[in-house]
Amino acid sequence: MLQIVTDSSTLYTVDEARELGFEALPLCVNIGDMEGRDLLVDMEEFYARIGRGEIPKSSQPPIGDVVETYEKYKEDEIIDIAMADGLSGTYQTACSAAQMVENKENITVVNTKTLCGPHRYMVEKAQQMKLMGKTKQEILDWLEYIKKKTESFLIPQDFAFLKRGGRLAPMTANIGAVLKLKPIMTLTEDGRQLKIFGIKRTMKSAVSTIIDHWKDLCLDARHILYVVHANVPEEAKQIAERIKEAFPLTEIQIHPLSPVFVTQGGPACVALQYIEK
Repeated sequence: MLQIVTDSSTLYTVDEARELGFEALPLCVNIGDMEGRDLLVDMEEFYARIGRGEIPKSSQPPIGDVVETYEKYKEDEIIDIAMADGLSGTYQTACSAAQMVENKENITVVNTKTLCGPHRYMVEKAQQMKLMGKTKQEILDWLEYIKKKTESFLIPQDFAFLKRGGRLAPMTANIGAVLKLKPIMTLTEDGRQLKIFGIKRTMKSAVSTIIDHWKDLCLDARHILYVVHANVPEEAKQIAERIKEAFPLTEIQIHPLSPVFVTQGGPACVALQYIEK
């Protein structure tokens, strides 16, 4: 048997993942005296605390939870499809956990070099391939291929969150906050950190820049586009409508970000992503 394991970067809760046949281990998040697991905390209270000036923090799933999951499927081959190494310690925790169990030779941990929307699709597709009877190696080969066929952009609204996380140079963050600029951040090729793709004055122009870039890449029905957001559903819907006008043949999904990613990108941030089907 083959078992797919992943984490809450996929935006799947534990129960949602199990209904589909895989495991999604939630990362940890805390803000003030409120502690919980990703996708399981009260989001209204979470945002209210941010509004009062409390600073959220996040961390990878406890290694004990990962070990327990691996041991649960000790008779199976396991593929753990983890979020990008460098943006979180989740991948490294999974690698360490794999060395602590008897069936370690049956466990392969995959660094997707991405997160959220594309990560979600990788897991969905891997699970589908498993149900179709594909071998572990066939799934691993596809994952290695597809991780090179994706791209992610982040448009933050609150520079302080990126600055605290070390994802934006302090001087850039300070200037951007004063001038009310909209930086467009993108994942580096190795998926380990964010770099500036461009800086615009408005959200509209930032989105236009990404759309123009995607037009140059000739995105079409072969791709899925994601709009993921931190509690700005109307803005996300409007952005998705603009993207649909530019790419009428593509599938577009809108998802709210989990607490862990709000912690990194800040409230009201929007991420635009694509992956090849």
